[in-house]
Amino acid sequence: MVRQAKAALCREHNKPVTVEQIAVDAPKRGEVTVKLGACGVCHSDLSAINGTIALPLPLVLGHEGAGVVEQVGEGVSELAPGDHVIFSFIYMCGKCRFCVAGRPVLCLEQGKALTTPLEGTPRVRDAKGTPLGIFSGCGSMAEYATVSAENLIKIDPKIPLDCAALVGCGVTTGVGAVFNTAKVEPGSSVAVFGCGGVGLSVIQGALIAGARRIIAIDTLAPKLEMAKKFGATDTILYKEDPVKELKKLTGGGPDYAFECVGSGELAATAYRAIRRGGLAVVVGVAKPSDSTSVRTMTLPFEEKTLTGSYFGSCVPRVDFPRMLSLYMAGRLKLEELITRRYSIAEAPQAFADLQAGKNARGVIVF
Repeated sequence: MVRQAKAALCREHNKPVTVEQIAVDAPKRGEVTVKLGACGVCHSDLSAINGTIALPLPLVLGHEGAGVVEQVGEGVSELAPGDHVIFSFIYMCGKCRFCVAGRPVLCLEQGKALTTPLEGTPRVRDAKGTPLGIFSGCGSMAEYATVSAENLIKIDPKIPLDCAALVGCGVTTGVGAVFNTAKVEPGSSVAVFGCGGVGLSVIQGALIAGARRIIAIDTLAPKLEMAKKFGATDTILYKEDPVKELKKLTGGGPDYAFECVGSGELAATAYRAIRRGGLAVVVGVAKPSDSTSVRTMTLPFEEKTLTGSYFGSCVPRVDFPRMLSLYMAGRLKLEELITRRYSIAEAPQAFADLQAGKNARGVIVF
């Protein structure tokens, strides 16, 4: 059965998204059709719009989604109609050296499901019948999506879908960077550069991990006020190099620093800020042409570490339930992250607000 759905599309880089009627095919073997309940408006989608993440166009946007299973294809046994699910935008083959080692975000086969389900052919078309790609194998900024079963994680139906959707990217990226990548220790000091949805999730993760001091840095004062509500103990309005102030606040530099913007220069600033033996984690996705420069001599003499964290170094089938259990226990704020809810018709405004830095997280609710 072909389903008609409204969806947010990117047809041309650096142009406003369009909201169009699309046709969504029924699932083939190993696939599932989901009726979306909510989809987060994530900076990664914006990166697809501006070309930072280079994927062929036209493209149905969305990857931070949650919804209800509508139909399952042949061979799908772990999901059934009526199940509530979160989308996971990484494909995990389960067989390569990284999947076997428990690091599926580094799976060697990820490129197989970037703009289509794993089978490799499109499942969506526009009103003229032209095939469309789906962002990160999800295309969840639409009323319906047909995706590989491997891209879906079953969840408790008691959890609101708009909150659950955030776990599909921003929250897991931020909290996971703290838990899985950095393994932040209790009593430590943490600096967070950039207080959007991911940065606020890093702050929450640091608070849950027991960090003693959490310093939020941003160029926008309203975001720093939000950061305080999520656990920041100190804030710095970024007008000039904050390294001296960070070192003064922490007595030599924070133990950990997280770059959550996607800037090579800011990654270098985070590295300079950390104490001897400290760890700087790059979480934001920079432009392909961007680079980071560090003083090489500091590597042996100060034993600092600069590393990256992709999707919070997570294992979705382990970490999604972990995040949701923290939410259910009242330790992880999801509802509070949602600054504004939009209809699918308001998708262009949602992205304009994202680019203007107005939201912690905007969510499209279907």
